Amino acid sequence: MHDSEQVELNAKPDEDPRDAEGAEKLKRKEYERELHKLQVQLCQLQDWVKRTGARIIVVFEGRDAAGKGGTIKALTERVSPRVFRVVALPAPSDRQKTQMFMQRYIEHFPAAGEIVIFDRSWYNRAGVERVMGFCSDEEYRRFLDLCPRIERFIVDGGTQLIKFWLEVGKQEQKRRFLARIEDPLRQWKLSPMDVESYGRWYEFSKARDAMLAATDTDDAPWHVVRSDDKRRARLNCIAHLLRLVPYKERKRQTVTLPKRSKDGAYDDALRDRRFVPERY
Repeated sequence: MHDSEQVELNAKPDEDPRDAEGAEKLKRKEYERELHKLQVQLCQLQDWVKRTGARIIVVFEGRDAAGKGGTIKALTERVSPRVFRVVALPAPSDRQKTQMFMQRYIEHFPAAGEIVIFDRSWYNRAGVERVMGFCSDEEYRRFLDLCPRIERFIVDGGTQLIKFWLEVGKQEQKRRFLARIEDPLRQWKLSPMDVESYGRWYEFSKARDAMLAATDTDDAPWHVVRSDDKRRARLNCIAHLLRLVPYKERKRQTVTLPKRSKDGAYDDALRDRRFVPERY
């Protein structure tokens, strides 16, 4: 990163109730109310997936600080991790580097009754690997050529493939990076690779456009979510996901708790054990 860019990144973040385009950001109470409604529907989707044995892959891509993690958290925080599985793979090992490129992703694909969410995916090759020089030109071109064919194979095999690109603006990304620098609870999110990528905005823009042009297909189209307002982005993304999956709601039977049997009753108070000190 150039010195001027490093100085710019170390500046204090501004608190702004508007997004980068000047629109008023969604208030927390309204956001939480609408999110609750969508999360109820996600529970119904979960029930349908388990009942029908559906297989769904959801891919989240976007620049650093585009809001992928927060969107995935909002999507999964009220459902079962046994149905909604999140996959966020680290850099490939030396052994994985010798495998077919898609191999380490395919082993995480869903079985019947599962939704697998990729927090970044095989599209790393068309993004960070391309821009940062982690793959050759030939490997990059081969990926863009083969990827649509592989995704057609996935879809033809009965797995629904949904791809989201979260689009964050230049000024909003800067604001989020600065917030990470200032906040000790978020500093772990800012890796040296993130800082390096910050200075390559236009290279990532070119890589994004080439990726979308080559892989936005009828079999597996890209769905672009404007994410300068994180709350609106999460709601729009989840609502769109629910529209894309043809699930059917099922009325649950009312559950009545049975009476507890008093057979063998005894004094069951727990005593004389290593209780955690009640500091709060």
